[in-house]
Amino acid sequence: MVRKTFLADAADSPAPGVRHGQKVPIRVARTFAAAARCRATAVTLLSTDILRLAAFCDSGAGGNPAGVAIVSRLPDEAVMRRLAAEIGYSKTVFAAPVAGAWRTRYSSPESEVPFCGHATIALGAALAEREGDGTFELRLNEATITVTGRTDADGMSASLNLPPTASRPADEALVTRALDLLGYDRDDLDPALPPLFASAGATHLILALRTREALAAMDYDLAEGRVLMVAAGLVTIALVHARGDTVFDVRNAFASGGVLEDPATGAAAAVAGALRDRGSGPFSPMTLVQGEDMGSRSIIVAEASVEIGGSVRVAGGVRRL
Repeated sequence: MVRKTFLADAADSPAPGVRHGQKVPIRVARTFAAAARCRATAVTLLSTDILRLAAFCDSGAGGNPAGVAIVSRLPDEAVMRRLAAEIGYSKTVFAAPVAGAWRTRYSSPESEVPFCGHATIALGAALAEREGDGTFELRLNEATITVTGRTDADGMSASLNLPPTASRPADEALVTRALDLLGYDRDDLDPALPPLFASAGATHLILALRTREALAAMDYDLAEGRVLMVAAGLVTIALVHARGDTVFDVRNAFASGGVLEDPATGAAAAVAGALRDRGSGPFSPMTLVQGEDMGSRSIIVAEASVEIGGSVRVAGGVRRL
């Protein structure tokens, strides 16, 4: 019987003790080559290799930090989660080229999430800096979207069309539990916008508050919030206050991802789609002011298409950290 052999060399990472140029069984060489590739993946993608960018910044300050990893091949979920935890931001986005598009996944320190607006804005700016200004197709776990990135003398910026939106009245029992968690009662709610579920790539509970003071007082137990959000299938609880006809103050509780609050979230623009669907507010443009109560003022501009269930376009500046 003829034994198939493989001419090992340095690039094939042969078994220990095998000399360069020595013939070894092909299955042995392939086994050790595969192991070497796995080791290389584990050691080459480090948290120090990941870009740190803040999306939706306000005049070069504030914004929401995100990790951005542009890689040749996506790591597995456990590696993404570990890297996200090492970086310590609420979200880290991973993108790899595939058939003219970018396969994209998002991770918080606690778990993978289906979509993240601010991390996508950061990714769009990073892609523009690397590939040149343009529009990039992103293939998410559950949708395909585009992000447009730009770089100019004023810095980096990006805009994106959120996945299709949807909204419906919130479950009253869940609203009661959420109010108890956050230390509010029914009198704190703004009757002009009753509680509702809204989605634009992920599901959120939106609670509109009557006063800015109530919004500023938001506080809750992180562990209890995580239990509630995970059980209810919520990514966040978004608290909003109408500052004017087209300007809203927003706070975003993200206990499901192990973070008390995000300073700027593209997903918070799901409120723009909800208002459009309800016919209870101007369609666009809408300015969302977020992060003020965290000392990281951020600006999100949202434009909702007129069709019920249509996408919402969000835009903002990006800065390096």
